[in-house]
Amino acid sequence: MQVNQTNSEALKGTTRKNKIILLLVIAACAAPLIFSYVTYYFIKPETRTNYGALIDPRAYPIPQLALQTVDGQPASLDQFKGKWIFLQVDSANCDKACKEKLFFMRQIRLTQGKEMDRIERVWLITDKAPLETVLMREYDGTHLFRAQNTELRAWLPTEADTKIEDHLYMIDPLGNLMMRFPKAGDPNKIKKDILKLLKASRIG
Repeated sequence: MQVNQTNSEALKGTTRKNKIILLLVIAACAAPLIFSYVTYYFIKPETRTNYGALIDPRAYPIPQLALQTVDGQPASLDQFKGKWIFLQVDSANCDKACKEKLFFMRQIRLTQGKEMDRIERVWLITDKAPLETVLMREYDGTHLFRAQNTELRAWLPTEADTKIEDHLYMIDPLGNLMMRFPKAGDPNKIKKDILKLLKASRIG
């Protein structure tokens, strides 16, 4: 009887030890991600030096957008999970400001050097008007999707007296909307923000 009790206690002790080891392994794996999000979302604003506005992803969860390719095929931003998404919203007409944003997204991505492959450029088109072939060729590599205008306006936050077309946005590799850049933003400052994000993050 005493032997059985001793064996039982030893078994419980081993099980407890194995659980502790498992929890420590999980904690070690999760630590970089937890640290990254604590840094971005919970450190006091006065300690930040970012140019773009940080967005709490809990307040603006990404909806299931009804996206289509320019060829009319169904699409989803989920296909870019694991990458940073540099996002702009504009009509197919693409005025001067729209073209400037396309140019800035391309050039800012290029300035990231060996890290640029971690970034995907996405243009969400808010209407069904035809796109200029020359424009599509000039910014080849930008993913073009048609989206429901009302869905985008209900989701994307803006500054006072601005609209979603005025901004560039950043989505993190987990699919969270996390940053909004100001209207007519300074590309050099945007570049520095993105450089810091890529350097600080161990995901994507």
